[in-house]
Amino acid sequence: MDNGMMNEEVQGRLLLLMREAHNRLEATDWFRVALGLVYLAGLMTTETIDFKKVDRAYNRFIYHTLGKGHSIASVLQFMSGEKVMPTVGSARFVEAFGRHCPQIPPESIPFLLELNLGVAKNISGLEASGPLADWVAAQKAQQAG
Repeated sequence: MDNGMMNEEVQGRLLLLMREAHNRLEATDWFRVALGLVYLAGLMTTETIDFKKVDRAYNRFIYHTLGKGHSIASVLQFMSGEKVMPTVGSARFVEAFGRHCPQIPPESIPFLLELNLGVAKNISGLEASGPLADWVAAQKAQQAG
């Protein structure tokens, strides 16, 4: 098992991506989104996933990077809300993500965000709606058309 793609090389790439942001808030948001995308892409496997082990590896890296109060759960929650929009809508982020995380094609970002929204819907029972759901739908339509 490769901890859902989390290893020292991926960690280094995520830290480099984070440094391309213009300020601390943007760097934190870019890190959260990129890390969440790596996590979600790691779920796309036919192998059995040891979520306890995977989440522990991610949480350790998040703690060392952002400090207390952050976890993979909070990252995924952030990625299901409106606050993620400036990052996913940023051409600078998408370009940097493509360079630093070449194992995940940038065109898969809408699919991965939709996957995350689906999980959030299953947990909360609430239908996914709002700016992010609208953006995902628009991106999917653009890719299909």
